[in-house]
Parts: sequence; C-alpha cells; structure tokens
Amino acid sequence: MATTAAVHPVDEIPPVRQLAAFGLQHVLAMYAGAVAVPLIVGGAMRLSPADLAYLITADLLVCGVATLIQCVGFWRFGVRLPIMQGCTFAAVSPMVLIGTTGGGLPAIYGSVIVAGLAIVLLAPVFGRLLRFFPPLVTGTVILIIGVSLLPVAGNWAAGGAGAKDFGAPRNLALAAFVLLVVLGVQRFAPPFLARVAVLTGIVVGLAVAVPFGFTDFGGVADADWVGISTPFHFGAPEFRVSAIVSMLVVALVTMTETTGDLIAVGELTGREVEPRSLADGLRADGLSTVLGGVFNTFPYTAYAQNVGLVGMTRVRSRWVVAAAGALLVLLGLLPKLGAVVAAVPAPVLGGAGLVMFGTVAASGLRTLARVDFRDNHNLTVVAVSVAVGMLPVGVPTVYAKFPDWFQTVMNSGISAGCLTAIVLNLLFNHVPGRKAEEAVLEQRLDSPAKPAGPNS
Repeated sequence: MATTAAVHPVDEIPPVRQLAAFGLQHVLAMYAGAVAVPLIVGGAMRLSPADLAYLITADLLVCGVATLIQCVGFWRFGVRLPIMQGCTFAAVSPMVLIGTTGGGLPAIYGSVIVAGLAIVLLAPVFGRLLRFFPPLVTGTVILIIGVSLLPVAGNWAAGGAGAKDFGAPRNLALAAFVLLVVLGVQRFAPPFLARVAVLTGIVVGLAVAVPFGFTDFGGVADADWVGISTPFHFGAPEFRVSAIVSMLVVALVTMTETTGDLIAVGELTGREVEPRSLADGLRADGLSTVLGGVFNTFPYTAYAQNVGLVGMTRVRSRWVVAAAGALLVLLGLLPKLGAVVAAVPAPVLGGAGLVMFGTVAASGLRTLARVDFRDNHNLTVVAVSVAVGMLPVGVPTVYAKFPDWFQTVMNSGISAGCLTAIVLNLLFNHVPGRKAEEAVLEQRLDSPAKPAGPNS
C-alpha cells in the first residue's frame, strides 16, 4: 500500500483563519520599514504629498508581488521559503543623491532597472559561492543582522526617529507594556495564540494606545479608497552612467544581505539553502527590482525583521508569508487600508521589535554553537566581523569622509559584517598558510612509523 510522503513544514498550508492572522503579523512587522524608504527619498526630493502617497502605495503593491514571487516561485525565480520582500535601505543614500542632483525620479528608475537585470544575471555566480558560507560565516552574519536591527526597535520604542516626544517616558512605557504582553502570551497562552504573540501584543498595545492619544487616524479619512500604480508614472526612465554605477554597487550589497537572510531562514526552517535555490532567490530579487523601476518604486531585498518573526513564532510555512504578500497587494490597491495599518504607533512596534530582532541574534548564537572554537582563528573571525558590522551602527557618521561607493557598502552593518566574515574565513580557513602546515606536521607525528625494510 502506497504511503504519502510527509509534507515539510515549509510547504504546509495552515487553515485560512491562521493564514490571515500569521500573515497580518508579518505585515505589521515590516510595514514601518517598507514605507520608510519612499518617505525618506520622496521627502529629500521635496515631492508633493500626493506624489509621496503614490510612492507609498506603489511600494506596498510591489512589496506584495515581490514576496509572492519569492515564496511561491515560478520556474527559476523564488527561493520558496518564508521570506518577506521590501525596499532596501542600502539604496537610500545613492537614490537621494541621484534624485537631488538633476536626475530626478526618471534617473533613479533607469538605474534601478539596470541593477535588477544585473542581479538576475549574477545570481548563478553567487549561487556557486555558497560553499564559502559555513556555519562560522552564517552564524556570524545572522548574529550581526539581529544586533544591527536592535537600534531600529529602540528608535520605535522611544517614539520613532524625528518624533517631537522622542524618548518620552510614556513612549517607553507603552513599548515595555507591549513587550510584556508578547512574553506573557508566548509563555502562558494556548499554542495557537502563542504563535501570534507579536500580533496579539500589537493589537493589545494599539487598544491601550488609542485612549491615551498615541494614535492619529487623520490620514485614514484623507486616503483614497482605490489606487493603482501605472508603469512609468513619473516619466520614461533615464539611463545615466554615474547613477547606474552607484546602483550596481547597491546591487552587490543587497545580494550579500539577501544571501545572509536566505541562509538564516534556511537554518530556522530546517530546509537548507543550496546553490540552486540561493540563485533562484537572488534571481527573484533581481526581477522584483526591475518591477520596482517600472512601477515607480525602488530596489527590493529580503527583510531581516521577518526572519526574526519566523524564528520566534516557529511558523515555518511559506504560504503564511505568501498570505502576507497578498495583504500587501491589497494595501497597495486600497490606500485607506494602508493608512489604517500606518496608524499603529511606533512604540507599539518597538516593544514587539525588541523580541523579534533579539530572536534573530539568538539564532545566530545557536548556529555558532556548532563551530569549533578550540583555536583562536574562528574566534577572531567572529570577533572582528561583529566589530566591523557594529561600527556603522554605533557610530553612523564613521565613514562620512569616504567616497560614496565606499559608504554604500560599509554604512550597512549587515553588508560590512558579512563581507568581513567571508574574507576572514577565506584567510584563516581556505588560504594555505601556517595553520595548514601545522596540521600536516601534526598528522605526520601522529601516524605510526613504518617498520624498516631489509633494503633500508
């Protein structure tokens, strides 16, 4: 009698009720970061409120489509893991520079389209480099991802960067309350409710925030009911060499970051990322970036904050994140719904973010527990990589005097730490040197001597 093969947790499809709840949880975890990029770029270019609103709805729409491509996949596009996609912060500085020095949005979109095509072409090359990402490198990168995101949660908890009441005790009190709710639900609630602890914490926090005046729903009334992003809304793309070069540097950075995120999710879900699946995931990044340039938004990458949510909730189904992608598409087509989600106060997100981002860092430590630290070489790799990765996080202006291309790479703590871990691992564990010679000598000393023959 034939038996049905067990379905991997990544491919399981939960009931509709759970899909909706888990998916909404992922949307709330990434929403603030998703809309931050168009707000920053559009604000720097002094776009009108109507144009800013258009950028945000276009971004949400393509975020959803990009997430569906990555989770569901088709042909050789999509890693088919629970990965949320969103605009990369690595592109913010170059895009502001391009947009404010005469090129405008058309020059930005031209460079974004070229960068997306380059990612699609380079994806197989990155796939073949997977052997240079052992647990030593992946654990270090996951740790850096988690720790580098903690200041984001801290800013949210204090009221959001730039808020007039930033750091007010009531903001931190609300964040602490949400944190306690998340922990309490995860520890004492039934299993299903424990899996949506973050969503529960956000809902309860929002319910408390409303009577205390934390929320402003004024934007909901002003938002349109329906909004559709049309290709090249701001004009035909312009292809300027300087803009394209800077965006190609961004493409390499985002490929490095996405590689770390994909490997992290593979570790958390128990489905190891192989060279082919890594290439498929990067190829989906490239396609999404091309769509971003066509539909009036920006380059896309995997979102690390949702990696932490996967690790915390242990909900490993890619269909949950696909449901989140469908919700993002809906938010992109219905701006009024997007305005409701945007009204969630920053301190509420901060309390939940502390748990999620800390979970990412803890997952990195769990991966590093498999590494042999009996000599100082691997310890040095971790120590220096974390130090380099945390430098721009702790001192954001440390590279302010360096060229733009250098800042693009090194101002992202994730990409700086990842590149350092890769290079140091190659130096200490792949390049022949004193360590290899000592190992050969030790092996010879340990081998029993052969008995002398009659002719010796």
